[in-house]
Formats: sequence, C-alpha cells, structure tokens
Amino acid sequence: MQRSLKWFAVFTTIGMLLVLLGGALVTKTDSGMGCGRSWPLCHGELLPKNITPELIIELAHRVVSGGVGIMVLILSIWTWRSIGHIRETKFLSLTSFLFLVLQGLIGAAAVKWGQSDFVLALHFGISLISFATVLLLTLLVFEVDKKFEAERIVLDDRMKKHIIGVSIYSYLVVYTGALVRHVNASLVCRDWPLCINNNFALPTNMYEWVQMGHRAAAGIIFLWIAYITFIAIKHYKYQKVIYWGWIISFVLVALQVIAGALVVISKLNLYIALAHAFFISCLFGVLSYFILLSSRSKKNALALEGSKEEKQLTSPPPVTVQ
Repeated sequence: MQRSLKWFAVFTTIGMLLVLLGGALVTKTDSGMGCGRSWPLCHGELLPKNITPELIIELAHRVVSGGVGIMVLILSIWTWRSIGHIRETKFLSLTSFLFLVLQGLIGAAAVKWGQSDFVLALHFGISLISFATVLLLTLLVFEVDKKFEAERIVLDDRMKKHIIGVSIYSYLVVYTGALVRHVNASLVCRDWPLCINNNFALPTNMYEWVQMGHRAAAGIIFLWIAYITFIAIKHYKYQKVIYWGWIISFVLVALQVIAGALVVISKLNLYIALAHAFFISCLFGVLSYFILLSSRSKKNALALEGSKEEKQLTSPPPVTVQ
C-alpha cells in the first residue's frame, strides 16, 4: 500500500480526534457562544476585533473542523479509489464524511438558533461515529499489507453478541456523559461514587438523576468489558487481535472510570475532563473495529471450513500396508 496514503490516513485520524477534543473543550469551557449567533463568521466578521478566550476556543474549533473535514473528504475519495475492492471501504468512506457534515450542521444550528440540552448531547456522539469510521478506514489501509491477522478472525456467537451489545451500550454511556455536561450536572453530586450529599437516598431532581444515571451506566460498562476481557483471555489467546484488543479495551474503560471520578474530585479540572473524553473516544474506536471483525467472522469461518475440505480432497489417500 502507498506510504503516502498510510501517512495521510493516520494524520486524518489524529485530526478527527482533535476535532472531538476541540468540541469537548468548547463545551467544558462554555465557549459555544464565543462567536455569538454568527456562523461561520465570528460576530459577523472574518477577523473579529474583540478577542476573548471563548472566541479563540470556538473559532479555533471551527477552523480545525473545517480543515479536517477537507482531509476526510480527500481520504474518502482516495481510499475509495485505492482499496475500494475491500467491501467495507465504500460504506465507511461515505459514512465518515456524511457524519462529519452532520456534526457541523448540528453545531451551526446550535449557534444560529439554539438547541435543547438533550439534542446538543448528541453532538459529541455524532462526532464520535465520524471519528470511528475514519479510524476504521485507516485500519483497512494498513490491513492490506497483512500487518496483522484481521482477515482470519473467527468469533463464536457469544462473543459476537457481546461485541454488538456493549458497542451499542457504550453509545448510551457517551450520550449520558454528554448530557451531564450540557445540563450542568457535573458537580451536583460532589462525592464519588455515591451521591452522599443526598444521604444515600434516591435522586431528588433531574440533575441528580442525570449524574447518577451516568455513573451507573459507566459502572455497568466497566463490569461488562471486564467480563468480555476475561472471556477473550481464556478462549482467544491464539487470536491476538481479539486477545489484545479486549485487554486494551479494559485498560481504556478503567482509565475512563478513573478520569470520571477525578473530574468530580478535582472539581472539573479541564485537563482531566479532556482525558475523560479522550479515553471514551479511543474505546469507542476499538469497539467499532470489533464490530467490523464480527461482521467478517462468518465469512472467515466458511472460508476456513472450505479450506479444510479442499485440503482433504486434494491430499493423497493413506497408504495401507498389508
């Protein structure tokens, strides 16, 4: 595979990660209105005169998103032409760009007309899908050179169900986390993991329900991924992509939980909050790759079975000694 395509795919993936973190930075610093109700200009100007930290953050996010959007479009066309024979390529090429455009439109609509917190919480999730599809395109580029055994993965039905289930569920965890920030419920419970300020009773208002709901969802996904990792270590030690993939997933979800706790303990430290967004982005990317591998598993199993049958048919009959 062309080295230039590989490098471009890697840089585009990093760019998409920066777009995700930039969006998180905008939200966590309340910089969404840094450019007022003007889009794509800032306060109706190309070069605004009154510079504020919020304006710099919002404008930088728009510039990075626009530049990376062009890179995603180029990567989509390039991979379509170079590795379009791989069945997932065309779907991922279209999806990556369409979701990036959708993310931009939702962001523009929020600036121009405003949106409810429940709609705005979808913004990060849509960006996450765009990032995941770009990551998968990059992995497809590297798969062509057979750098790892992704083409020979065979999964049993239990593992497939876990992969699909935990991937869908992870999106719910992402949404509830985004909702916590958008409704300003991050510090409504100043203790962790329980809401001790409520005397261990059930949440009494929407903010506490959103906060504790997210913590419960995060706890469940931690236990779920820990269990799947146990299965992978026990039964998939010879399929290194699955084996190490789930170990990496467990490390990421553990770091995600730790970062979430530190966000509360540190009273919304910005760097920890961005690390929180970084870990869930990487985890979602790994889970998305597992879904791709799961979709191939049946084909790989049939190919493996056919190869065994062909070997039996073409091998010479055993010699009988009389």
